[in-house]
Parts: sequence; structure tokens; C-alpha cells
Amino acid sequence: MRLRVAIATSASELPWKSVLAPGRGVTYDLLASTAGELGARLHEKGWGPHGMAPFGYGAPVFAGAPRRRGVYAAGGHGIWELGSPLLAVVEGWAAALKERQLLDWGGVALRVRSVEPVDPPEFDSGRARLRTATPVVMKGSGKDEQGERTTRQAWLLPTEPEFPIYFERNLQRKAETLGLDPDVRLEQITWVGPKRSFAVSAGAKPGAPVEVELHGSPETLRAIWSWGLGQANSAGFGWVAA
Repeated sequence: MRLRVAIATSASELPWKSVLAPGRGVTYDLLASTAGELGARLHEKGWGPHGMAPFGYGAPVFAGAPRRRGVYAAGGHGIWELGSPLLAVVEGWAAALKERQLLDWGGVALRVRSVEPVDPPEFDSGRARLRTATPVVMKGSGKDEQGERTTRQAWLLPTEPEFPIYFERNLQRKAETLGLDPDVRLEQITWVGPKRSFAVSAGAKPGAPVEVELHGSPETLRAIWSWGLGQANSAGFGWVAA
């Protein structure tokens, strides 16, 4: 499930370092005010057998803001989306947002205008085509052709040979985290967007937005839609466009 938050700001842009990074702190801050124990558990231990943080969010989007080269445009009315397959997380956010008039997005004030719940598609056919609004990041083995590890920061782009294997395993780990059917498969990658890097607390993470076709149980696909694709969803990466 997701929340679509209608926002407004007088700022004309978001600094590139603040396009995604502030969202992690905002999501945990919202939980702290209404579901503190749950928020602390997710932050300190994660959820399920793999200790994952089952939530994600996108960047604030201001469709009417004038576009300028090299600038992330803001201004006027916009939308910010966040979501989780755990209903308690979404309910905690919703309760907190009802009491908030402003969100501090890395020093940029976002005024909360309204909050709307958004249910996931049914995916009754067991198939889903998902396209991300933010880059998907994924670590590979870091090994060379001889099988020797050469780096621990082996970020993969969707066009690299290892990407489908690690991407599909990430989908299965998410299902296992939630106790859902882990038989979820990547059928194909149908589109790859431009490479982008965004700053987070641990440094910049490179990736690219993608469109993928997945096969799995409807419940698992709904959970993935609410959570995100790839790694670091709790830092804003791999957010699926509604």
C-alpha cells in the first residue's frame, strides 16, 4: 500500500544532494511519532529472516515547475509518494501526516496539503510490468572473469550480465522477508533509462531506472509494487511509478 502526499513549496529547486537522501529520515521521523517501537525495530534490526527494511519512497515531484538544465525543479504544488507492504507502517505514516503541516526535506520546507491512500493493482494474472521513477541499484559479486573478488562496491547497471541474477534473488528475498510465495521471476527487462547517481548517507549510489516484466503470485507482486525494485529502497531507490 502507498500514501500519495500532496505537497507545496516556495522553493524553486531541490539541491541534487537532497533529491532522495532526506526521505529516509523523514519516513523514520514520521514513524517515531506514532509507531515508535515499529520504527525502532525497522531501523535497528530490519524485518524478517534477512533483516530488510520493507518500505520505499520516491522523490518529491513538481509537475508544473519550470524545467531548467542541471536543476531538479521544484515550486508550487507537487506529490510525494511512500509505501510499504506492511500495513502497520503505512498506518503509522498516515497518522503522523495528519498532524504535520510541514516536512523538512533537507532544509526545503514542504507543506502537507493532503494525504491519500493508494492500493496496489490486483495483478490477478500473476504478471506485472513495473517501471521505476528512481534508479535501481544492485550490487554484484565483485569478482573478475577468473572468479577473484576485486571490489566490495560492485554496483551493477541493468545492462550488465550479473544484473538479472542478483535482481531476481533480491525479489525472492523480499518475498521471504514477508512470508510470501518466493517463486517470483524476472521475465525480461523491457527498458533501461539513463545512468544516475544520487547521494545518500553512505555516499553516492549509481544505478538506472528500469522497466521489467515479473511473474509471481499476485500477493507477492503487490508487495513488490508497494516496496520497490532492487536494493536501498529505504533510501529512495527503485521506486515504482504508479
